[in-house]
Amino acid sequence: MERKAFLRNGIAALGVAFIAPLANSCKKETVATSTSATSTSSSSSSSSSSSSSSSSSSCTTTPTETAGPYPTINPSSYVRSNIVDGQTGLPLTIKLIINNSDSSCAAVSGALVDIWHCNALGYYSEYNVNPGSGYATVDNTSVNFLRGRQTTDSNGLVTFTSIFPGWYTSRAPHIHVHIYNSAGTSLLITQLAFPTTICNTVYTTVSPYSQKGTQDTSNTADTVFSDSLAYETVSLTGDTTNGYTLTMSINVAA
Repeated sequence: MERKAFLRNGIAALGVAFIAPLANSCKKETVATSTSATSTSSSSSSSSSSSSSSSSSSCTTTPTETAGPYPTINPSSYVRSNIVDGQTGLPLTIKLIINNSDSSCAAVSGALVDIWHCNALGYYSEYNVNPGSGYATVDNTSVNFLRGRQTTDSNGLVTFTSIFPGWYTSRAPHIHVHIYNSAGTSLLITQLAFPTTICNTVYTTVSPYSQKGTQDTSNTADTVFSDSLAYETVSLTGDTTNGYTLTMSINVAA
């Protein structure tokens, strides 16, 4: 009887040893985090509003997202901080801080940061685009508005002057970001989401955004942001009179 008890207990122990790893392997991986930076500017208007993304104290790599469908064709051609290029819209200052998740989120200097986004009515440059919702197709293959590249300073910071992006059918408002190291090796492609409350205000009260109204796809319904929204939503300060300042820290494995 003692031998049977020994075998029974041994098999039970092995069962635990095998089941535990299998159960853990079925869990969804923890979503990587990106912490919004604190804005360094503010509006003097009493109607100034702000919204911050959820953040985490951990230093892990920002989620990777798709570059398409309208990535910059030749980003090295657009080394500039002002990317407005004649587009009409609400002023937006974009401040991105690039950190190294492999080095306790130390600032990454000398990194190349490309950004691109659509204009107030949902059109991209460099492509023949139809943003949906009853809008016509427009051939923008010969222009390059709202695209640019900057190199991070010693604090990992790049700053762009742009306009508040519009939206197009099936996507929530967003900005694309592609980060390379100083040698040109790709480190991360990601996207940045916008707080819904501020988007609703801009899209219903500011021209030309109000021609389209509020977006047809919410942040939570967006297929890109649905599993990482808490870590990719930017912080905005400002108002619809003076414009907004966007701040965001992005962590890359450098």
